[in-house]
Amino acid sequence: MIRLLRHSVSRAGFGGQIAKYSSSIPAPKTDPDVLYTGIFINNEWHKSVGKKLFPTLNPANEQVIAEIQQGEKADVDIAVAAARDAFKLGSPWRRMDASKRGQLLYKLADLMERDRVYLASLETLDNGKPYFMSYNVDVPMAINNLRYYAGWADKNHGKVIPMDGEFFVYTRHEPVGVCGQIIPWNFPILMLAWKFGPALATGNTIVLKPAEQTSLTALYIAQLTKEAGFPPGVINVVPGFGDAGAAIVQHNDVDKVAFTGSTEVGKKIQQGSGLSNLKRTTLELGGKSPNIILSDADMKHAVETSHFGLFFNMGQCCCAGSRTFIEDKIYDEFVERSAERAKKRTVGNPFDLTTEHGPQVDKEQFNKILSMIETGKQQGAKLVAGGNKYQGLPGYFIEPTVFADVQDDMTIAKEEIFGPVQQLIRFKSLDEVIERANNNDYGLAAAVFSKDIDKVNYLVQGLRAGTVWVNTYNVLSAQAPFGGYKMSGHGRENGEYGLQAYTEVKSVITRIPVKNS
Repeated sequence: MIRLLRHSVSRAGFGGQIAKYSSSIPAPKTDPDVLYTGIFINNEWHKSVGKKLFPTLNPANEQVIAEIQQGEKADVDIAVAAARDAFKLGSPWRRMDASKRGQLLYKLADLMERDRVYLASLETLDNGKPYFMSYNVDVPMAINNLRYYAGWADKNHGKVIPMDGEFFVYTRHEPVGVCGQIIPWNFPILMLAWKFGPALATGNTIVLKPAEQTSLTALYIAQLTKEAGFPPGVINVVPGFGDAGAAIVQHNDVDKVAFTGSTEVGKKIQQGSGLSNLKRTTLELGGKSPNIILSDADMKHAVETSHFGLFFNMGQCCCAGSRTFIEDKIYDEFVERSAERAKKRTVGNPFDLTTEHGPQVDKEQFNKILSMIETGKQQGAKLVAGGNKYQGLPGYFIEPTVFADVQDDMTIAKEEIFGPVQQLIRFKSLDEVIERANNNDYGLAAAVFSKDIDKVNYLVQGLRAGTVWVNTYNVLSAQAPFGGYKMSGHGRENGEYGLQAYTEVKSVITRIPVKNS
């Protein structure tokens, strides 16, 4: 799957890869049955205490897919109590061998692979992303992540430490406890796996709130955790709105919160965690990532990869390369080619295997993006492609949009758009572009395109970002840590680094009696 991401922009372009791979993809379920819409606690399905429901919509046609139980504070309280009980010393989960925890994660991954077509179809229905991407990227990446952390379950161990004096010292890596996990709507299945993997491998219990726009796949996977054999209370899923998320954050029996989403909400979560029991937090937040193209770069590859780096998932990526800095010598050609590529991007029914570009997730995002496009026009950026609602289709479709002559002080160059809007910015020198790239509140990701390794290394050291790609973009894996600098959050997910936030380190110091001679 990662190879698909990496190579899809290196040969015939991403559209060409769709044509190449679509013939080998199983047909989607264009109208998948919605099997679970309740609240999952203690391995059982419940109705909300307040007896409220909320609709989830298909963003491709604005039709209601299903009504979901709306969890609120009372439901969160029940879920947290279940998770706390499952975490008690002596419970089946706490008595379980670490290797058995890994086996359960492997089993969950196997069940997701068994149901890959259904999960990908349900994700496309609820989120709007092309089925080609759901099937080839989101679901297999989630499976890989769970299998990766399954392997860590019996390997995250402490150390024996030589201490001065007559003492034997060792450390234990112990689970933090009840983990509240709040995931976004742009990659629902993948973000669930990023949260589940390290938390379960290290022996924690979970109360997860999916995004209200895209709860269906999380609820289905909740049922798979029961089928896999996880004990009751270890995994609990409470769909709902921001008040449910706030209840998790403020709950004194929740020991850790992991959140992926906007910086605005991340700040509230940080504040709320401090007001309760000072629970630890990891935050993976917004981005305005600089993508730097030097004049010696492979032009064709840089244009296609930059296109992919921005328009992938309809621009709904926190790490999207939304500030593309192009060296002055090649700027005009790069603009022309980028506009031409955007105009050729295939927009349409997300269940069509030739579709590259589906709808935005909901009306709120749709309106926000169109408003930002208007702001770009008003502030003097040059619109060279797109800029409007995509005509001829119902739903929340926006034309792939490209702006040239973008200045650093423009709103579209400063604020996260989270949509299919590429900004092309001119620069002249390395030191200049480093300063301008870093002159932003965010620091999630960055990229450099060049054949000159000395220039690449200079830029890599100068850029303040959690991930820097070189001659590629959006290459992610379970093994490599991901997270941001500055207002892009703190903590890391994935890789060995992703285990740290889910374990407490306990030092055990034992006096060794000395026998008198």
